[in-house]
Amino acid sequence: MKDLDADFEQAFVDNYERLVNSLTAIVGDRELARDCVQEAFVKASTRWRKIRGYDDPMAWVRRVAINRSRDHLRATERRRRRERKVVDQNPQVDPVDSDTVDSAIRLHELLAGLPPQQRAAATLYYLEELSVDDIGATLGISGGAVKYHLNQARGALRVVVERDRHRHE
Repeated sequence: MKDLDADFEQAFVDNYERLVNSLTAIVGDRELARDCVQEAFVKASTRWRKIRGYDDPMAWVRRVAINRSRDHLRATERRRRRERKVVDQNPQVDPVDSDTVDSAIRLHELLAGLPPQQRAAATLYYLEELSVDDIGATLGISGGAVKYHLNQARGALRVVVERDRHRHE
């Protein structure tokens, strides 16, 4: 049992920060990323005996963290729609500003401007250095769809970078 615990602990120490950084780039919120990665590791801890035997146990943890973040973002969007509805029906009520984005890192700012699938694909490709097939498996999409999202992300990022470059000249 100690070997199992030590193995899990080492996997956590070796991968936690990298997964948080990647998920932060995907969702644009470091605290949400931390929460989702922690939840994924908690879930993994209860199944570690099985998961550690996978070819890439961190792929499982990453997938759970991404799924958890999607669940949270969907719930947040539902809450925002309800808030907007209340505000529309009661103009004297001020909407809650819940769009707090950690924009300290330029890369995260650039990625945050991308649509969700492009942001996820680009983050996993450039920050996690996953293959197209691994990204497809993680996001539940085909390799062709991953290539499409990466191509679209590159194009969008190119436009932003060029625009910034011209502003600073």
